[in-house]
Amino acid sequence: MSDRRHALTPDALQMMDTIARTGSFAAAARELGKVPSALTYSVRQLEDALDVLLFDRRSRQASLTAAGEELLREGRLLLQQMDAVANRVKRVASGWEAELTIAVDKVIAPHAIFDLIEGFYALKPPTRVRMLSEVMNGTWEALASGAADLAIGIPGDRITSPGVRLEVIGDVPFVLAVAPHHPLAQAEEPLSTATLAQHRIVAVADTARGIEPMTIGILPGQDVLTLPSMSSKLEAQMRGLGCGFLPEPMVRPYLASGQLVSKAVGGPPRVSRIHYAWRQGDTPPGMALTWWLHQLSSPTTRQALMDLHGGLLL
Repeated sequence: MSDRRHALTPDALQMMDTIARTGSFAAAARELGKVPSALTYSVRQLEDALDVLLFDRRSRQASLTAAGEELLREGRLLLQQMDAVANRVKRVASGWEAELTIAVDKVIAPHAIFDLIEGFYALKPPTRVRMLSEVMNGTWEALASGAADLAIGIPGDRITSPGVRLEVIGDVPFVLAVAPHHPLAQAEEPLSTATLAQHRIVAVADTARGIEPMTIGILPGQDVLTLPSMSSKLEAQMRGLGCGFLPEPMVRPYLASGQLVSKAVGGPPRVSRIHYAWRQGDTPPGMALTWWLHQLSSPTTRQALMDLHGGLLL
């Protein structure tokens, strides 16, 4: 195995590529600045190390065997990957992070997130982006634990931790929505707490693991259907499997089409203030995080993060 690894050098792979492209050992030798005998010797060394024949010696041309064709195909991929790694390392050295992990709460509009991803990739950065889908305290925990570099959609008026910068995205109104055939659809408004408690509520599970999960809007003794995502919560409520509060921008088209009915509830309006946050160190953030923070500082982007659901759900 060691001999094979030593034999499969970038120079050896480049040699194979040149021979196959030029069609002969002589032409390849001229292009590489070598004598044909030296090229022939190098090919034999490579064949001995791999214990295969790479060229058909019966042909006057440089005709590859099946093994040679496979080595050429994989070798070209390896050369491309080597170039890509070299370019990535060079750009990372210029201030780009190797990877940026972003935790996104399920209350955030996916269309807006994908618009940001598209704009980021248009820069052709060397940074790999990893998205985490979280709920409530799980979004904060991803950042606080170091699992994420940036968190978008942190709920509540949270007191920030040392070394963490917290900024407001905006206020998201929530509405109680039920299917037209749900018993609450015909109930007298405003709905009282006692009336709501008689019906199953649909909730999205907080993804926090190391800190206490949040529970919002669940009344004592109330039957609960707990689901893993906003999309499944929306589906359940459209099927009449329960009631529940959903972000108004998310359900707006379903209310307009009559697939859901909004019901007034007693008490103050349900509004959630959401934030984005990142860890601050002694050194400035990398270029990838800087780009995202610049975008998030725009009021237009912040509004889009609350509004641009458009039927696409994470």
